Amino acid sequence: MPCLNEAETIGLCIRKAKDFIAKNNVKAEIIIADNGSSDGSGKIAKETGAIVVNVAEKGYGRALIGGINAAGGKFIIMADADDSYDFGSLMPFLNKLREGYDLVMGNRFKGGIVPGAMPPLHRYIGNPILSGVGKFFFKSRIGDFHCGLRGFSKSAYNRMDLQTTGMEFASEMVVKATLHNMRITEVPTVLYPDGRSRRPHLRSFRDGWRHLRFLFLYSPRWLFLYPGLMLMLIGFLSGGYILFQPDINWDIHSMLYSSASILIGFQAVIFAIFTKTFAVHEKLIPYNPQIELILGKLSLEKGLFAGFVLILAGIAALIYAVVIWHQGQFFEVGITITMRIVISSSTLLILGFQLVFSSFFFNVLQLNTK
Repeated sequence: MPCLNEAETIGLCIRKAKDFIAKNNVKAEIIIADNGSSDGSGKIAKETGAIVVNVAEKGYGRALIGGINAAGGKFIIMADADDSYDFGSLMPFLNKLREGYDLVMGNRFKGGIVPGAMPPLHRYIGNPILSGVGKFFFKSRIGDFHCGLRGFSKSAYNRMDLQTTGMEFASEMVVKATLHNMRITEVPTVLYPDGRSRRPHLRSFRDGWRHLRFLFLYSPRWLFLYPGLMLMLIGFLSGGYILFQPDINWDIHSMLYSSASILIGFQAVIFAIFTKTFAVHEKLIPYNPQIELILGKLSLEKGLFAGFVLILAGIAALIYAVVIWHQGQFFEVGITITMRIVISSSTLLILGFQLVFSSFFFNVLQLNTK
């Protein structure tokens, strides 16, 4: 149990856990990860018979990591120390773990939320949206990403190699388990009003944003790649149509926005490649042979060749515009016609140089990965 100033409830939670252990004849230990409590929570936990692990660095994730690393059991069940979960109902979690599941998640929406246990903002907006985003991005079947009661094997936890230190630790566990193709299941769990008189540590918008930010950062496809490809497609189609159909109502102003769409989209696609490479190297996301096969086909030489081709095409368009200008035909041909050439030239030059510079940087990331 992670603990930060839970003197009002920590003793009760430990006693309930001890009753569960004795009643079900389970060989277990109770670990309290004290994250700097100043209200005597650690002392109460020791007197009640728990093992207290002091974790100096602040953060929900840090507290859990400290407690889990100190655990000696094959299976671990984590839960909040605010008396919002029933410690007498842990057998479904243990049974699923014994069946071979790597991660067993509680689901409060299936088990029931007692009136007053969860603010309406969290119940009807925050948790459904964040869990929905997680399910959509990562093809997860978990319906409650943020349930504080969950069980997992120590070996599965080690394979996850969790990195986050704050409230997003809960999301990272589900995402990593999903990406590693671990066996995951859910257990209906009842959420009760907590027994604290003080305000909860959770801050709705701050911590909700941290979870959402984490989900986006762990999915470069949805954050960068897909939006980037869509912007590039829209830009090329609209820009090409305007370039070769000079008599339509769309003019050079529309073509400028098409150019911007291409450049922004290209930048996003490049960021997707950089992020994926960096995230795999830093073990933020697991190694994916299919993705690595695609990235492996990218090289500095290929990027430089493509970049120089774009630059030469841009220079060719630039020379053509200069020739028209030198012959005194720039304005005679029509400013809307000639500006199409200039915009196309500028776009090709920017794309070419971006690709050349990006290829060098990608090569640095590849060296770092190797």
